[in-house]
Amino acid sequence: MSRKNGNKVAGDCDSFQMESKAPEQAPNMEQKNDEIMDSEEVENGKSEPINPLAMDGAVTAPDGGWGWVVLVATILVLALTLAFPSCMGIFYMDLQTEFQASNQETSWVPSIMTSVLHAGGPFCSVLVERFGCRATVMLGGVLSGLGMVASSFTHTITELYVTAGIITGLGFCFSFQPAVTILGHYFVRRRAFANAMSSTGTALGLCTLPLLGNYLHTELGWRGSFLVLGAVLLNCCVCGAVMRPLGGPRHRGQHLINHRPLQLKEEKLKGRMRASWAGLMTALRRHMAFDLLRDNLRYRMYVVGITWMMLGFVVPLIYLVPYATAHDMDQSQAALLLSILGIVNIVVRPPIGLLFSLPWFKGCHTYVFSAALLLNGLSNSICCIDASFSVLLAYVVTYGLSMSVVGSLMFTVLMDTLDMSRFPAALGLLAIMESVTLLIGPPLAGILVDRTGEYFYVFFACSATVASSAVFLMVSFYWLDRRDRKALKGQQVPPQVPPQKPASGNNLIPQCQYRSVPTEGDKDKTSDSETGDITRL
Repeated sequence: MSRKNGNKVAGDCDSFQMESKAPEQAPNMEQKNDEIMDSEEVENGKSEPINPLAMDGAVTAPDGGWGWVVLVATILVLALTLAFPSCMGIFYMDLQTEFQASNQETSWVPSIMTSVLHAGGPFCSVLVERFGCRATVMLGGVLSGLGMVASSFTHTITELYVTAGIITGLGFCFSFQPAVTILGHYFVRRRAFANAMSSTGTALGLCTLPLLGNYLHTELGWRGSFLVLGAVLLNCCVCGAVMRPLGGPRHRGQHLINHRPLQLKEEKLKGRMRASWAGLMTALRRHMAFDLLRDNLRYRMYVVGITWMMLGFVVPLIYLVPYATAHDMDQSQAALLLSILGIVNIVVRPPIGLLFSLPWFKGCHTYVFSAALLLNGLSNSICCIDASFSVLLAYVVTYGLSMSVVGSLMFTVLMDTLDMSRFPAALGLLAIMESVTLLIGPPLAGILVDRTGEYFYVFFACSATVASSAVFLMVSFYWLDRRDRKALKGQQVPPQVPPQKPASGNNLIPQCQYRSVPTEGDKDKTSDSETGDITRL
């Protein structure tokens, strides 16, 4: 009876507290209207979360919903960033004539652009942590657009290195990496499909940008083309605007109240410059993921294989148009080859993404990726046969099919080797490693062309490089999987042995207990216990 009365009193008290808080809640909601609430109000229960579809708030449901919008935006970002350096081959001859440069000097333009696109990964990770994926993508769109606009006013090849190479490449990096990162958070169960669909962005860029560049080149020349392309790259800002952050509400009030005074004290004691430098170094060490490179053997093998692969993976796309035009092919037909390559990727990548999302292929992504990479490398040798349109068309189709599988599974294999929370840091370190080979690959090919006077040596060298990296990845991951299987067999627990019953009529014999996994120490302890029992008896 006393418990019921106590519960009734507690219920009355709770209802009285709710009624007393109700008048205070209404004005808060009226003042907020459609604005996002502070984190302190969420924690205190004074208001309800606002619908994330209406405002920039917490999106909690992955694999659908607003994730499809983010997927479309990521496709467009990849179309404008990853495919752009490959289309520089359309303006290759014009740049040589304008600046009186050799193949080696001209090849530095797409080489620096592609290298900076990957090398800026750690700095991009810092910006993503500080400002979020949305702001970073929009910043990248501004940088890439301004870089191409400034390139149309250059007078030396060195100035082009800075504007088109460094500034535009850095803008590509700031747009590309956050788009891939936020897509991995929006999709979990359908991640393989989402990555495959997003990789069609590169194919979409290869399909449309060569035709657009060739049309602009015919109508406006290379300077006018760069000016218009700079305006086109500003669309990355629009794509970044729809990439709303996914996760819980940001604790802005708690951050300002609890951490800001400590930061002010540290800055007063150590100095602003010293604290900023130390914070930058700490952030770079955290975002470079050196611990993964040291402790995660799978990630280490993957980084080595992909780094070696990038030495010859992008080079054929840069030299395809010069190779075709050098053998008296019309430039419009050469640009059409790149467009056909993009069309093959657009048609093939979506079904590939659906196929490898099935449970049947779970655990086999690495081997499929390696096999496709091997075919991609061997396909470069087709260009050594002839430079006619029919032969190059066969090469483009074969290269496109294998490139579709490689592009669909590249990020999926990386995500399978580590935890998703470390993916931005792992991608940043991988990008730094790739940037070295991406930087030296096209100039080395240019030196080979200048000394031999033939382009087919470039495709032969790329074939050997990419194929060898595929063999390395396949053998390495097979060895790692075999080692893991042996380790699992060694850790299997044998079935427990039931205790033996004592002989009938003999109650003086103690019952022995058996452990599931006996060790040497257990054997010694067991022998000592048996000796003690006998002594006591």
